[in-house]
Amino acid sequence: MTQHDRLLIIDFGSQVTQLIARRLRELNVYCEIHPYQNVTEAFLQGFAPKAVIFSGGPSSVFAEGAPMPPAAVFTLGVPILGICYGQQVMMHCLGGKVERGHGTAEFGRAFVTPAGGRLAILDGWFDDGREQVWMSHGDHVSQIAPGFQVFGTSPNAPFAITADPARHFYAVQFHPEVHHTPKGAKLYENFVRLAGFKGDWTMGAYREEAIAKIRAQVGDAKVICGLSGGVDSSVAAVLIHEAIGDQLTCVFVDHGLLRQGEAEQVVTMFRDNYNMALIHADESELFLGALEGVSDPEVKRKTIGRLFIDVFQKHAADVGGATFLAQGTLYPDVIESVSFSGGPSVTIKSHHNVGGLPEKMGLKLVEPLRELFKDEVRALGRELGLPDSFIGRHPFPGPGLAIRCPGEITRDKLEILRRADAVYIDQIRRHGLYDEIWQAFVALLPVRTVGVMGDGRTYDYACALRAVTSVDGMTADYYPFTHDFLGETATRIINEVPGINRVTYDITSKPPGTIEWE
Repeated sequence: MTQHDRLLIIDFGSQVTQLIARRLRELNVYCEIHPYQNVTEAFLQGFAPKAVIFSGGPSSVFAEGAPMPPAAVFTLGVPILGICYGQQVMMHCLGGKVERGHGTAEFGRAFVTPAGGRLAILDGWFDDGREQVWMSHGDHVSQIAPGFQVFGTSPNAPFAITADPARHFYAVQFHPEVHHTPKGAKLYENFVRLAGFKGDWTMGAYREEAIAKIRAQVGDAKVICGLSGGVDSSVAAVLIHEAIGDQLTCVFVDHGLLRQGEAEQVVTMFRDNYNMALIHADESELFLGALEGVSDPEVKRKTIGRLFIDVFQKHAADVGGATFLAQGTLYPDVIESVSFSGGPSVTIKSHHNVGGLPEKMGLKLVEPLRELFKDEVRALGRELGLPDSFIGRHPFPGPGLAIRCPGEITRDKLEILRRADAVYIDQIRRHGLYDEIWQAFVALLPVRTVGVMGDGRTYDYACALRAVTSVDGMTADYYPFTHDFLGETATRIINEVPGINRVTYDITSKPPGTIEWE
C-alpha cells in the first residue's frame, strides 16, 4: 500500500486550524492535525513528518503553562512554518523575544510590504509592491531568533514575515489560510514544494487504499450501515459495497419526515444502480405518533434520535451475525472530538446519529471516510460514480422536516411543507442557482393569516424561504435572490400549494450549524 508523505499540523488552539488542513489537502498533500500536548518526541518519530506547521492560538507565550512544541521538532531536519502564535512560540523557543501588545495588537486586514532579499516561499508575492493579509494577534515578536532574517513588514508587525532559509524555518504573523489573505494559498503551495511533497494525495489513490483497508479490517464478516441518503453515508456505503459486496446491508430508516419523493429516490438508486442489500424501514407511523403534540424543538430532536436508535437496532437484528457498523464519520468530527485544550465543546443542539449503537450492540466501527473533509468526500463520490444529484445535494438534517415545521407537527402540515419545498427547490434549479447555494429550504410558520385569492377569503399558513451561502463551512450568509425570483417563487407556491397564502424571505445570517429554523 502506498505510503504518502505526511505533513504534521501542531494545533495550538486556533479557530481556523482546520482551514490550514483544507488548504493543504487542496494541494493534494496529506496532513493531520494533532493537539500540541499529544506531540511528544516519540510521536514525532512514529509520525515521521516531511514538514511541520505550527498553528495560531489564543495563548501568550508568557502565560503559565503556555502551549509549547517539543524541542525535538526543531532537530528533525524538516521545514517548519509558524503561523501567528506559531511564529511567536518559534521565536520564543529559538532565542528570540516576544512582547505584549502595548499598542501593536492587530486584528483584521493589514498590508505587508517586502523587506530583505528574495525568499522562495514568497514566490508570486509582492508583484504589486504589497500584499493584503489577515492579522489576529495581541503579543508580537520584538526580536527575531539567531539565524532569522526579516522578509516582510506591516505597520504594526515589523517582523510580519521572518525566515531562517538555511534551516528552512519560516514564520509569519498573519493567517495565510483564511480567504482574507488572497495569496495565502500560494504561500502554502510554495512551502510544500520546498518541502518536496509530490502531491499524490488524490481520491483515485485513496479509493484503492480504502478498499484494501476495509477488506483487511472486515475479512468475511457482515457489516450494517445506517443509510440516510446524504453525501457522507451514501459515499461510505458505495465504497464499502465495492470492497465487500453482499457482506454489506444498509438500513434506511424512513421516519416520515423526509422531503417529497426522497425515500423513493434513495431506495431506487441503491437497489437498482448498486444492487445493494437494503432494508427500507418505513417507520413513519411510529415517529409521527411519538411526535404528536410535541412543539419544543429539543424534545423533537431527542425523540427522533432515541427512536432512530431503537428502530435501527431492531432492523439490524434482522441481518443476523453482523459484527461491524459502518458510519460516515469525517475528519472534522475526529478533530473536534480531540480539542487542543481537552475541554468539552458547547452543545448547541442535540444531533441525530447512531453514536450509542456500537457499544450497545457490541459492534466494531468501520469508518472509511474519517480521514476526509467534506469536499474530499464529494470528490470520492464522483470517483465512485455516484450521480451529481446525491454528491452535490444540500445538507439535510437528521430530524428532517420536524425542525422546518416549528410548533406542533401534523401530517397535513408536513404535506403542505413538502409541496412548498419542492416548488422552491425546483425554482432554484430552473434558475441555475442550486450549486451556488449551500443550503435552501422552506419553513412552515406556526401562524395562519387572512388573505384574498380571487374573490374569496383564505385563512392559511405563511411560509418562510431560507437560502444561505458558505465558502468554507465555518460561516454563512443569506443568498441575495433578485426581487423577480422571489416574486415568481412566491406566486408559484401560493398558486400550487393549497394551505399557504403568504410567503416571506429570511435574510438573517447564521453559522451553518444553526441555520435550521428551530
